[in-house]
Amino acid sequence: MEFKLAFAGFGVVARGLCEILTEKREMLKDRYGLEWTVVAVSDFKLGSIADPDGIDIDLLMKSVADGDRVDDLDAPEKGWDVLTMIEKTNANTLVEVTYTDVKTGEPAMSHVKAALNRGMHVVSTNKGPVIKEMIPLNELAASKGVTYGVEGVVMAGTPVLNLIDLVLAGNNITEAKGIVNGTTNYILTKMGEGMEYADALQKAQELGYAEADPTGDVEGWDALGKVVVLSNILFNADIGWGDVEREGIDKITLEDIKAAAEEGLVYKLIACTKLMPDGTVEGSVQPLKLPPSDPLSGISGATNAMTFVTDELGPVTIIGPGAGKRETGFALLIDMINICRSS
Repeated sequence: MEFKLAFAGFGVVARGLCEILTEKREMLKDRYGLEWTVVAVSDFKLGSIADPDGIDIDLLMKSVADGDRVDDLDAPEKGWDVLTMIEKTNANTLVEVTYTDVKTGEPAMSHVKAALNRGMHVVSTNKGPVIKEMIPLNELAASKGVTYGVEGVVMAGTPVLNLIDLVLAGNNITEAKGIVNGTTNYILTKMGEGMEYADALQKAQELGYAEADPTGDVEGWDALGKVVVLSNILFNADIGWGDVEREGIDKITLEDIKAAAEEGLVYKLIACTKLMPDGTVEGSVQPLKLPPSDPLSGISGATNAMTFVTDELGPVTIIGPGAGKRETGFALLIDMINICRSS
């Protein structure tokens, strides 16, 4: 399949995907029949360009690496916002990687709907639309004969959603629980080494794991969003922000960490979704004290992990990166490869 790609947003993740696509162009073509051309880019800060014959990806990447705008390059079309780009481009696939308010789903929600309605595939790492309208968006994609790929919304390139759909197919899964926020896991790891919470948070910020405003991570909001995503995909639930119990790590002290260690336990912020016997779904985000026998207890640093409780295999745990330029870009590539396989 030949992808004609339009990028909504051209930040770190988009560039990570472009690096992988460029470096593995021949392998992707030979192994999967995946060919690609970038025909349009629209970024709120960097500007926009479009060329139906294809944009020189090397020049594009060099331009943004040098701190220039994308519209500094020559192109037949410039000045399109994302919705105009979707309407006018000859692209068959939208790569939606804008910054999005996860509570409203915008602006990604409008971008995804517009692209699907036009009959374009969409691959995206944005949690917002998935949290707000996963089921309707999947139904819209199916009605248009296209794919809405969202592998990267839970654990970046670590293939959680594909694990559910493909590798664990045939199992009844009753629970998914894990460490889905690398920032909080890093902080708890450093506190386990004797560092005070404030110092561990500052270190996480210095390393780029935590934002200047770390509220979304340390109060559990990021993990909560991922619980909603998992619940709605895994159990076909229809739950939202208000349906998930949430407690972050911001009130955990070094004394709490030490007391847990004396019991032979370790604190982890655990995101969990569970299918109850009556068919309802319960989601939670909370710091828990785990025993050494739990595979999640040994996950350190900014690493993520997820355990699925299955009827045929018992607990199955996958471990991998939950963030990163190429790691998250790889999630978009997974979705593209899956589109190739189904086309």
